[in-house]
Amino acid sequence: MPSPLRRVPARLLHARGKTTSAQHVAARHLDHAFERLAAAHLPLVAASPLVDALRASPAEPLALPDLARRLPLRLHRRGPLHFLRLFPRVFSLRPPLPLSLSLTPAAAGLLAVASSPADAARTLHRLLAMSASRALPLRAVFRVWRELALPDDFEDSVVAGHPHLFRLAPNPTEPNTHVLHLVADPAAEDFTPAVDKTRPDRYAFKLQYPPGFRLTKEYRKKVKEWQQLPYTGPYEVVCPRAGKSKRVSKLARRKMEKRAVGIAHEFLSLTVEKMVEVEKFSQFRKWFGIEVNVRDVFLDHPGIFYLSAKGKRHTVFLRESYDRGKLVEPNEVSEARAKLVELMLLRRRGLGNANSSANMASGATADAKESGVDFVEHEDCLLDVSET
Repeated sequence: MPSPLRRVPARLLHARGKTTSAQHVAARHLDHAFERLAAAHLPLVAASPLVDALRASPAEPLALPDLARRLPLRLHRRGPLHFLRLFPRVFSLRPPLPLSLSLTPAAAGLLAVASSPADAARTLHRLLAMSASRALPLRAVFRVWRELALPDDFEDSVVAGHPHLFRLAPNPTEPNTHVLHLVADPAAEDFTPAVDKTRPDRYAFKLQYPPGFRLTKEYRKKVKEWQQLPYTGPYEVVCPRAGKSKRVSKLARRKMEKRAVGIAHEFLSLTVEKMVEVEKFSQFRKWFGIEVNVRDVFLDHPGIFYLSAKGKRHTVFLRESYDRGKLVEPNEVSEARAKLVELMLLRRRGLGNANSSANMASGATADAKESGVDFVEHEDCLLDVSET
């Protein structure tokens, strides 16, 4: 029997009562096109720390024991070498022992594709303009540099290269960290939110529900009311609430929620693949002045967002940017990312069967012992790589 949340979707626009966040995630209406897309990205997401380390040292291969000591990798229950040998089109293992690792030329070329400093500066400018203080912690920006298609050296090529736009300053609340400030004149800014390009009506958002989603009469009525509700846009100044009371009216909370939807929509529009991990977006919550739970915002509006829980991580997609699992408006960077995902999905197909799965598993165990790389099994499909 379907869960109550699926049978009565109208409650998605109301207070959730005693439904926990985990129950709300489990009860969401699945969209298999997005689920397949999220699953296809999992190997690349798992290998991201390793890929970043290899890109930081492109001139020479890195020894596996050194990588194991430096990185908290979680790759595969059969061992790190088994994982690496699954993707010979991306990772190149080189003898003698201890084995060394590098990116293949094809993978390195695809990973090098990024926005130009000028385009990256415009993206960063819009991101900072959404902050009420026109500032963001640099560590939070670093967490999404890949999603925003920023260059590897964006701190130098983008931030330092545009002193009329950006300024770095020490974070007074966190020692040894920095805050990125926007110093551009607000009066000279005229940013139009991406949602304005697709609005059916003023204040309304384009809605695309997943296949099989039940639109009851009550739900349609609530959606219509919500679509007509005025709200403060992502680049508009928000007036602070009077007093410090946590109690707000139902109308005020609905407006706060709709503003959060607008900010999330704009943030996803700035990303190259129109998707981001919820945990990464949550780091901006305070700085964007969002006063509601962001995960609930994504779940409560299934016509605008889709939240996937693949790989024990929550990833949110902007629905209107996709058609049958593919970006409606791809660009050079997104196409390079898609080709990289395809390289990982190919695994060893088409390269012969010289290394069967059994040989790979036994070889990985032997090489790991001789290379000084160890691993610990977990109940899931990932593992920690650490020093022996």
